[in-house]
Amino acid sequence: MRGPVIIREAQCTHREPSPRPCPSAQPAPPTSPRAAGNHQWDDHYPNEEVFARDIALGELWVLEPAAGVLAGVAAITTEQEPEYAQADWDAAAPAIVVHRLAVDPSHRGAGVAAALMHHAETIAHQLGIAHVRVDTNTENPATQRLFPKLGYRPAGEITLEFRPGLRFLCYEKRLGPHPNPCT
Repeated sequence: MRGPVIIREAQCTHREPSPRPCPSAQPAPPTSPRAAGNHQWDDHYPNEEVFARDIALGELWVLEPAAGVLAGVAAITTEQEPEYAQADWDAAAPAIVVHRLAVDPSHRGAGVAAALMHHAETIAHQLGIAHVRVDTNTENPATQRLFPKLGYRPAGEITLEFRPGLRFLCYEKRLGPHPNPCT
């Protein structure tokens, strides 16, 4: 990202309307993920309930490259799906997990997703958690290229009960000690 950006917890305000805090993350065809063959998000998931829960738990983060401009969102949590036991990692180990990572089409290629992933890593360091995990639809080539560039290792393919018919690739990054910015 060029220039200063703000990453902050999402709030229920007129600037972040329900059901989608970043409504154009699901734009009308032809630029929608579904139009590109990625069916990870649809009319049923994520829905208003999912985002309301993320906001209520303080787990939904938004990136603003300028005041009032929402460029991306991500749910950053310690909640791991039960199906994560299918992946090639220690599912019992505490982890920060990134869900619902989305970038507004007008901001794609600007480093928004990478900045949100780095924010998840910062939260992990603050909480003393050594693992950051994320999954993505097998039909999402953009994130499949991004995660390894950011140092995430492939950790296998899983299914999710609440998303029947879809397969998801898992990625994990083991964090080293948090660098001390004062030294």
